[in-house]
Amino acid sequence: MTYYRDRPYNDLPLLPPAGIELETRAVLKQTVASARALADLRGMAAKVPNPRILINGIVLQEARLSSEIENIVTTSDELYQAAANGDSVTDTHTKEVLRYREALWHGFEQIKKRPLNTNLCIELVGVLRQIQMDVRKVPGTALKNQADEIVYTPPEGESLIRDKLGNLEKFIHAEDDIDPLVKLAVMHYQFESIHPFSDGNGRTGRILNVLYLVEKGLLDLPVLYLSHYILRNKAAYYTGLRNVTEADKWEEWILFMLRGVEQTARETCELVDRILKLMEVTADRIHAEQPGIYSKDLVEVIFSNPYCRIRFLEDSKIAKRQTASTYLQKLSGMKVLTPRKVGREMYYINDGLLRILSAGK
Repeated sequence: MTYYRDRPYNDLPLLPPAGIELETRAVLKQTVASARALADLRGMAAKVPNPRILINGIVLQEARLSSEIENIVTTSDELYQAAANGDSVTDTHTKEVLRYREALWHGFEQIKKRPLNTNLCIELVGVLRQIQMDVRKVPGTALKNQADEIVYTPPEGESLIRDKLGNLEKFIHAEDDIDPLVKLAVMHYQFESIHPFSDGNGRTGRILNVLYLVEKGLLDLPVLYLSHYILRNKAAYYTGLRNVTEADKWEEWILFMLRGVEQTARETCELVDRILKLMEVTADRIHAEQPGIYSKDLVEVIFSNPYCRIRFLEDSKIAKRQTASTYLQKLSGMKVLTPRKVGREMYYINDGLLRILSAGK
């Protein structure tokens, strides 16, 4: 079979790759280290008292960095302020990043009811793009580098694309002896190579990565910070994909992905640990200096919302508006939060939490 970068790769091989040893000695050794790191992250995440602390913190950072890979750029500060504002966000890039979180959360809720499949992928990309999406039906899609040179042309034809996605589904859910983390690497390559949509393939593929880990029970929450690793190793990532296509270098690609899982799981574990320690110190301070306002729920709210608003305390039934305002003012007086007025809205910013979330960006 001859492969040409400027011609549709309709002969993209089905899975599992024929004649390829996926679980080499080096791969199996790395799989053990990656699985151990994931188990540590799963255990650390379980210590967090409220999942929203991770969803509104770590997942938003994942959304920001995954979008940055596609040149959709926003700052952490803009993002968390926008998250506090909800539907009133106007900046286009920030809206797109928030949609990534929405798509990720949609997928997370859905895999509790049904397995990963083509229809769910279509739903995810639809949430990302905020329009009705389906697999590509028209020809002409080609991926280019910065020099405007074609580096890859994915398969064409709706029927062919659906057949290849169906094969990918079967591979994902097959009852075989292939380690789930090895399957993750193979699955990611295949999805990106099928490139089933006219837009949003990269972000959808990265969402599928973490949903797969949750589906396989390797994580309980979708909090793996994998986009950070891809951003830091962007050239190696695209080279690895291309080398599988052009030279069947599967071991090199699988090792790249497995190392990414290990590295980012350990980094995210450290991140969660720092958040928990800051929460503990903050709770102790509030209890000692402002015992009249202290509650476990109050601490959780200011760590679930880096940009906190009065209504967040109201929504959590902690206090009514005037009392909630007093609580946040007292926390500002303690330097636990920093007040900032933007237009008519007052935010109370958890600067310590923001520093942790933005570390290493």
